[in-house]
Parts: sequence; structure tokens; C-alpha cells
Amino acid sequence: MRLLLIEDDEDTGSAVVEALRARGHAVDWEDDGKSGLDRAVSGAHALLIVDRMLPEMDGLSVVTELRRRQVVAPVLMLTALGSVGQRVEGLEGGADDYLVKPFAIAELVARVEALQRRAAGPPSILSLGDLTLDRLARTVRRGNTPIELIPREFQLLELLMLNSPAVLTRLMLLETVWKFRFDPGRNLVESHISRLRAKIDRGDDPPLIHTVRGEGYAAWSD
Repeated sequence: MRLLLIEDDEDTGSAVVEALRARGHAVDWEDDGKSGLDRAVSGAHALLIVDRMLPEMDGLSVVTELRRRQVVAPVLMLTALGSVGQRVEGLEGGADDYLVKPFAIAELVARVEALQRRAAGPPSILSLGDLTLDRLARTVRRGNTPIELIPREFQLLELLMLNSPAVLTRLMLLETVWKFRFDPGRNLVESHISRLRAKIDRGDDPPLIHTVRGEGYAAWSD
């Protein structure tokens, strides 16, 4: 992805650019806030790395102005100002993450790539074994066979596949799929899991929906 670094310190900037390019990222670099803002408003960058203390225009003002102009690219803010209040101010101003100087370059790269993954969001097509769920078309297939699910069943399967192979408790399913903050005391989850399993795990197909006794439910392919 193409990144924009706004950093006035030459040593820091050079080290960051070198590390990110080594990871395969294209990096543009501006060394003052005004030039950085002008470059960032083009919308050409997937992620911005902005120093807090910049000449011409400080980093917090840059980020605040970008958000005012509806630039939504994630922002990692770099700063020598390490107090909790200053970090909160930066996050409330529109930054998505904060890294206090001095920092390890490896940590910066890890934070950049974590922000990239977070911004990308989950994929629209989920696969588990020969099971495919299209989140946009709202369709499910096992092999070449389409499977008809009611909305709650689709939501339940989607949640299990997004978190595969993690075990989700009954309460987690109730809170996410049904928006219940309490246990209604009925076999609501169990009955939906049973119907979902009957549709997904049919015939000689290897099971994909699993009950983990005493813990909850999960989806995985052996």
C-alpha cells in the first residue's frame, strides 16, 4: 500500500521510510505539516504516519483538518509527548493509534500493518473447508450446493466463521446475533445451532459446526 510519512526529523524519517519500503510499502515523505496536509488531502494514501511536533503546522492540527475534510485514512501519530492526556488529545483529534518516541522501528512497522488490517476489515467471502459464505450476496454454498438460511441462521454462521476456530459462548452468541444482554432462559441458541447444523452438516460431509461441551460453539474444518 502507499503510505504518507509527515516527519521533520531526518534520521527518524529515513529509518521509517527504509523499514517500510523493505516490507514492500510505497512511502511518500513530507517534512512539514503544511506540505503534509496538502499531500494527504489527495486521498492517494492508504495510511498516514504523522509526527505531533512539526514546523509550519503541528501534527494534531494536520489530523484534525484532515478529518474535517473527510479524509478517512488511518493515522498513526508519533510523538515525544508521552502523557496520558496528550495521547488522549491526539486520539480524540482523529488519530487511530499513538507511538511515543523513542520507539523501535519493528514496533512501528507492526502497528502500521495492524492498522492496515483493521482498515481493510474482514473479507466479503468466508470459506471453511468446502463451505463458502458470501457476506455481500448473502448466499451460502457447500461444495456446489446452495444452502438456504433464514437471517438469524446466516448471522450465526457468519459469526462462527469469522471467529473460526475460536469457541463462542452461548452468551456471546445471544449478545451479538440477538442483541440480548441477558439469558432469556429458552433454548434459543441451541435450537438455531441444531437447525443450522442440519443444513450445513448433511449426509457424509465432514462436520463443520461443533459443540464444545461446557464452553460453547465453534466452526472448524478437520
